[in-house]
Amino acid sequence: MKLTTTGAALQRTELSSPQRRISAKDHAIFGIATLLYWMTMYIYVPILTPFLEDRGLPLGTIGLIVGSYGLTQVLVRFPLGLYSDRLRRRKPFLYAGMAAGLVSCALFIAVGGAAGPLAGRLAAGICASTWVPFTVLYASYYPPEQSGKAMSTLSFLTVVGQLGGMTASGYLAGQGGWNASFAAGIVIAAAGIAVLPFVREPQAATTPSAPALAAAQPRRRPAEMLRRSPRLLIVSLLSLLAHCVLFITMFGFTPLQAVAYGATKSGLTWLVVAFMVPHALVSLWTGRYIAPRFGTRRVLVCGFLLAAACTLAIPYSGGYAGLLATQAVNGLAQGLYLPLLLGLAIRDVRPAERATAMGFYQSVYAVGMFAGPYLAGWLNAGGGLKSGFAFGAATGAAAASIAWLAVKDESDTRGRTRA
Repeated sequence: MKLTTTGAALQRTELSSPQRRISAKDHAIFGIATLLYWMTMYIYVPILTPFLEDRGLPLGTIGLIVGSYGLTQVLVRFPLGLYSDRLRRRKPFLYAGMAAGLVSCALFIAVGGAAGPLAGRLAAGICASTWVPFTVLYASYYPPEQSGKAMSTLSFLTVVGQLGGMTASGYLAGQGGWNASFAAGIVIAAAGIAVLPFVREPQAATTPSAPALAAAQPRRRPAEMLRRSPRLLIVSLLSLLAHCVLFITMFGFTPLQAVAYGATKSGLTWLVVAFMVPHALVSLWTGRYIAPRFGTRRVLVCGFLLAAACTLAIPYSGGYAGLLATQAVNGLAQGLYLPLLLGLAIRDVRPAERATAMGFYQSVYAVGMFAGPYLAGWLNAGGGLKSGFAFGAATGAAAASIAWLAVKDESDTRGRTRA
């Protein structure tokens, strides 16, 4: 008991000591780096499927290219998290991510046919894989019990960065052609690399009791950690389904539906704004106000059901204006569940194992990034866009059912392992 108490006390010291060194300036610099990181990856997302269609690629190939972004992450994120935990470092991976984002945009310009976009999306997947150390590094700015607040803030920054990139995308393509968006991505990535030296990475305090902590909390193997983390398994599955919906809709085939309704390149900007503004605002509020008041399970179920309904309505919205309305509600809905799932993934995980847990979580949901658009593209090739959106709606409904059955609110689970 004495050893356990000593270890717990040291853990609190290791957690609190770095946090006292985190200033508002550190948060601001990290926020700027996060915005540039997501802008780099999303500067061309709204124009991606119209750009590929303009190159004469069939819908099945387009689905493969869009989904390849997730395929890379399935392979990279979990081992990257393991390696980051072993090194006890996060910041070097941020440099690798920014560099991969720059290479991604350059490949779209430099290589023609389907090969350039495919290689570019694979490189973007490598960039996105470094979101594992990004999230763990920012979580270290907060005490563990505030992981929900940290992830809500990070989700807000994510969506703002995506919004900035995606809003500029249509304008740039309209003014300077398709390649203008990719060239802007190169510049943004270079700016991100220039900011990274100023990002603070907290270091654990060294105390004489460190051997006691090592004895009290030995590092577990990944399989052992996963076996003892049922919540992580559940939220990873839910996030997989959530990203299926996201990459079938706004980050996949919704822009094609907008073009079918007569939207111009600049018109895609308003589609992005309609989705991302509600998404950003609700992402910021979910962990702070909405879930604490209404309960995690209710918020998750409501979000998934709303997303399912809006996805099903996309091809029946009657025109561009109706499509904007469906996307506004869809953005709100996805802002309800994505930040919650991100926070739940690491809430009960030891700080030394957080990158491993986050790597597993993000590797699993990356399956949805690949499988969602790939399967939807295959369905679209045979039955038109309605088929893919119907599949996305069914995925959202399935996620709502799983959330209702498997997720318990904090008040329902006192004194036992929480899912």
